[in-house]
Amino acid sequence: MQIDESYIKMEIWEEGLEPVSPTGHYFNNSVLSISILAVLEYEIPIDDSQFLSLLENVFLPINPRFSSIMIEKNGKKQWKRVEVKLEDHVKTPIFPSNLSNESYDEYFDDYLSNVATKRFPQDKPLWEIHVIKYPNRNAAGNVVFKLHHALGDGYSLMGALLSCLQRADNPSLPLTFPSRKPSKPKNENVMTKTFSSLLNTISDIWWGISKSIIGEDDLSPIKSSNNELEFTPIIVSTVTISLDHIRLIKNRLEVTINDVLTGMVFLGSRLYMQEMNQSSREAHSTALVLLNTRIMGNYTSIEEMVKPDSKSPWGNHFAFLQVPIPKLTEFSNALDFVWEAQKFIKMKRNSLAIYFTIGLLKMLNMFEGHEAASRYIRRTLKNSSMAFTNMIGPVEQMSLANQPIKGLYFMLVGSPQDLDISVLSYMGKVRLTLTMKKGTIDPQKLKLCMENAHDMIFNASDKYPVENSTEK
Repeated sequence: MQIDESYIKMEIWEEGLEPVSPTGHYFNNSVLSISILAVLEYEIPIDDSQFLSLLENVFLPINPRFSSIMIEKNGKKQWKRVEVKLEDHVKTPIFPSNLSNESYDEYFDDYLSNVATKRFPQDKPLWEIHVIKYPNRNAAGNVVFKLHHALGDGYSLMGALLSCLQRADNPSLPLTFPSRKPSKPKNENVMTKTFSSLLNTISDIWWGISKSIIGEDDLSPIKSSNNELEFTPIIVSTVTISLDHIRLIKNRLEVTINDVLTGMVFLGSRLYMQEMNQSSREAHSTALVLLNTRIMGNYTSIEEMVKPDSKSPWGNHFAFLQVPIPKLTEFSNALDFVWEAQKFIKMKRNSLAIYFTIGLLKMLNMFEGHEAASRYIRRTLKNSSMAFTNMIGPVEQMSLANQPIKGLYFMLVGSPQDLDISVLSYMGKVRLTLTMKKGTIDPQKLKLCMENAHDMIFNASDKYPVENSTEK
C-alpha cells in the first residue's frame, strides 16, 4: 500500500487556503488519527527561555501547515492559515519535586502515554511540544514533539525537526548522515524481471485485499483481540545497538541495513512469542514495513522539500509492505530471518500492487468518502501484528538552543495495533523504540528478546568474513 501526495497540486498560499491531500483526510478523522512523537533526551538541565523565539522564527516558517487548521469548504477540506498562539502549543507539566530518577521515569512514562492517546483539538494547528524538566535514568530532561501525520510523513517531520537543531561541536557546519550505498544489483533478463513483476503484482493485490478485509493475523502474544486500541495507554521501551555492529552484519551477508534490522525485529518478535506461549511458534503473523518512496535517501533542506519539482518533496510519500513474519519452526539459523526479510522486501518492491491500492483508495474516497478509505487503512493496520519503520539520523551530536542532545528516538502513535516498532540512528547508535499497548505485552521480556536476536544474528554472521561473503 502506497501513500503519496505527489499528484496534489498546491494552490497559492497567499490566498490562505490549500486543499488537504487525500492522506490528510485519511489520517485525521473520526476513524483514524495518527501522529508521530519525537523525544529529545537532554544532556544537561533544560533551559527553555529561547523556545518560543525558536518556534516563531525557525519552526513556524518551515511549512505553512504548522500555522494552519483543517476546515471544510464546499464539501472539501482545506488548510486555512490562522494566527498561532505559541503558548497553547507548548506544555510544561509539573511533577512532585525532589523525587528519585526512577520515580520520575514513572511520571514521564505516564505523561508520554497520556500525550500519545490524546487527540488533537481541531481548532488549532496540529502540533504540540512538551517540555519535561525533570531528570530520569536516561536524561537530565526531555522535550517531546507531537506532530500529526496529516502534516507530513516521518521523513518530512524529521526534516522539520532537524531544521531546528544544530551541530553541537560547530553550529556553522551542516549535519551529516550515515552513507547509504545501494546493494549490488543482479543482472536479470528483462523478460524474467517483467514476468516476475507481473506475478508479484497479481499475488500482492490478492493477498493485500484479503489481508485488509478478512485475513486477520492469528491471535498471539503480540496481537490481542482488543478493539479501539488507539485509546489504550501505551508503554515505551527502547533498545540501543551499535551501528557498527549492524554495518558489520550487513557487509558480511551482503544485504542492506534495512534487511538486517527487519530480520532482527522479526527474530526478536518470534523469540518473545515463543517464550510467552509455545504454541504461538506456528501463529500466522505479518508486519507492515513502512518505506520511504522518495528518490533520494538523505534529508534535504526544507527549501528543497517545498519546491514543486523536488525529488524529496514534503508530504506523505511512503509505502506499506505487508511482510510475513517467518516462523521459528521454519529455520534453524538466525541468519535465515535476515535473508527471508531481504527476499520478501525485494519481492514486494518488485510489484505494481501499490499503484492498485492508490487507485482503490481513490475510488473509496470518491464514492463513499474519505472515512471509507480510512476504514480500509485501519483494517490493514488492525489485521497485522505490528508496524515497523526506520529512519536515519545524524552522525554528530546535535543541540537545541545550544543545549546538547544525548539521545533521540521517535514512535508512531494512534495506530490500532498492540505493537509498533520504530528505528532511528544517532551518533553511531541505533535506537529501537518498542511502543506497546499497556497490559498486552511484557516490555522487559520483549526488550530482552530483541537484544538476544541481535546477539544471535551477530554471532552467526561471524562465519561470513566480509572479504569472502556471498549473497544468499
